[in-house]
Amino acid sequence: MPPPPLLLELALDASPHQLEVAETLLQVGRYLVIFVAARAMAELMVRLQLPTILGELLAGVIIGVSGFHLIVPPETQAQLSAAVLGLLGSLADVGPEAVAHVNAETFPSLQAVSQIGLFSLLFLTGLESELDELVAVGVQATTVAVTGVVLPFALGTAGLMLLFHVPLVPAVFAGAAMTATSIGITASVFGELRWLKRKEGQIVIGAAVLDDILGIVILAVVVAVAGGGTLAAGPILQLCLAAVVFVVVAIVLSRTAAPAFDWVVDRLKAPGDVAVASFVVLTLCCFAAQAIGLEAALGAFAAGLILSASRHSHDIDAAVKPLVALFATVFFVLIGTGMDLSVLNPLDPANREGLVVALFLLVVAIAGKIAAGWSYFSKDPTNRLVVGLGMMPRGEVGLIFLGLGTQAGLLTPALEAGILLMVIGTTFLAPVLLRLVIGARNSEAPLEQPAA
Repeated sequence: MPPPPLLLELALDASPHQLEVAETLLQVGRYLVIFVAARAMAELMVRLQLPTILGELLAGVIIGVSGFHLIVPPETQAQLSAAVLGLLGSLADVGPEAVAHVNAETFPSLQAVSQIGLFSLLFLTGLESELDELVAVGVQATTVAVTGVVLPFALGTAGLMLLFHVPLVPAVFAGAAMTATSIGITASVFGELRWLKRKEGQIVIGAAVLDDILGIVILAVVVAVAGGGTLAAGPILQLCLAAVVFVVVAIVLSRTAAPAFDWVVDRLKAPGDVAVASFVVLTLCCFAAQAIGLEAALGAFAAGLILSASRHSHDIDAAVKPLVALFATVFFVLIGTGMDLSVLNPLDPANREGLVVALFLLVVAIAGKIAAGWSYFSKDPTNRLVVGLGMMPRGEVGLIFLGLGTQAGLLTPALEAGILLMVIGTTFLAPVLLRLVIGARNSEAPLEQPAA
């Protein structure tokens, strides 16, 4: 229970007005730092012919807990830099303790903005997806998704238990952390490389959506095990059924709801009609997904699919892209701010066990997803390596699993470091390798002949 406002003011030696000034300065300063750092690194990546998302992640690392501590997520237990504490403290006439308190209290608002960025990006991904092509690759996407979940999960769990003697529940938790694919990172990279509408891009996006669904189910099972609960088949089947129904309804609505949306938009006269109407659909789908126990991110992608057949799809695309450019930048930078690269230091004896575990997890995480690229049948030539690499980044999904494991006290320091490095490695390697592979194939040549 938080202390009463009067006691809090006395403890921090600050008036309500001073705390309000500190809060405003901190929030505005965060966005200033995020956009300047992200833009600088994105410009560098463009000149190096690398995806800009890599620059945004690196910008987060530089300004976050592994760099200058200009933006520090409270859950990392790190402290804001003395320069930030001193500057904001002097401007707001409060002490460093008050600034640190304001940072912890207001950081969720920054995370909420980053979620808008993720939802906008996934909405745009669904909007730019060709539904007929996405349905056409449904079998391939399902095969890729299942293989990309089963292989890392089984190999990671078994390897940790047999090679490192990790107990069952922590091993299962680490294996589960390797299952999902960060659809936000994958969609951004394929969109930037203009492979989103190619068959490989459609397979990866479809598989990433299914990965998200499977990841939700696995997470529910793992949390039940970690909490000492019983594994009842009923709730798990109910969750699977809800996911299937949600996806099917979204596909049906994409055929039937677009004309109704167009009818409404045609009768709106106020400025911003297309953008506001689109975001109403987006929020409704996110709400519906969350209400039935699924991830809101899945609802955002479904909303884009529903409106992909709209006559106003080009106007929607033009209205949403600037929002993605702003808010998705915040999302990717925040991923970087939470990455603690100090665990990479091999000179620290405390890190060595974690580095060995991390190397094992990283190899399994990469191999499992790349192998998934060879798990489907296709009559047309496809670049299977691109499919496998597209499934590789864990990003925020892996960090969510890591955070849950840490909060539950399930992970040893070595295993926690290993999962973190696996997430960092797959998140940073995927954009680079995709750029190299697609560039080497001149964005056109298939890797192999059609499968029989």
